[in-house]
Amino acid sequence: MSLTDLNLLTLPLVAGLLVVLSHVPLGQEVVRRGIIFIDLAIAQIAGVGIIAAGLLGLHSPWAVQLFAACSALAGALLLTLTERHLGNRQEPLIGVLFVLAASLGLLLLAGDPHGSESLKTMLSGQILWVGEMHLLVSGSILLGAALIWWLLQQKLQGRGFYFVFAIAITASVQLVGVYLVFASLVIPALATVNVRRRRTLLALLLGWVGYGAGLLASLYWDLPAAPLIVCCLAGAAGLVVLTRKVASHG
Repeated sequence: MSLTDLNLLTLPLVAGLLVVLSHVPLGQEVVRRGIIFIDLAIAQIAGVGIIAAGLLGLHSPWAVQLFAACSALAGALLLTLTERHLGNRQEPLIGVLFVLAASLGLLLLAGDPHGSESLKTMLSGQILWVGEMHLLVSGSILLGAALIWWLLQQKLQGRGFYFVFAIAITASVQLVGVYLVFASLVIPALATVNVRRRRTLLALLLGWVGYGAGLLASLYWDLPAAPLIVCCLAGAAGLVVLTRKVASHG
């Protein structure tokens, strides 16, 4: 592995760091609320917006972001309105939204000769090939969402959470795909759920290690980056849980 090869990982690593920075605190809130599949649902709804933008011939990062954001915000608005009425039944509705959005995406791509490739890209992303402009647009949105959540977390319960969440998911799904969005939100949060001190810091480190190891493995073995990062995130999470168990019995 040459220095040139490692330089290829600069933009993907920055993208991964931004996703982890913005998704770890949101993922902790998702786990606390017990609405684990909201990220899949919102990501899938944002994906429908991305597909729609492509079918309309809109390829500008800002135009795609606008379509994806409108779709995700519509989903967030629906979940905000239903949360107060459904209570514990909110999670089944989230599952229904995921399936519905996935089915709609398949229907939109049915007549596209490159539909299968577009679907694959939406699910697994293309983090290794992220461009500077794409990273600038999505990264700015992720940083903004993270900053808003960090500063206004106590005031953004309920409706505010869903909207910040939708904006963050909209940006990240274009960078890393649906699978990595889910993994980035849930795996670090679940692995550190019982940690009392510096939980967020540990979750951030776990996420960054997972992304770094996955990208390096992808470059070394010439395998798809997204599934390797998911596996590395899971491996890092397992190591954290095991280490804490050993330490607690030591």
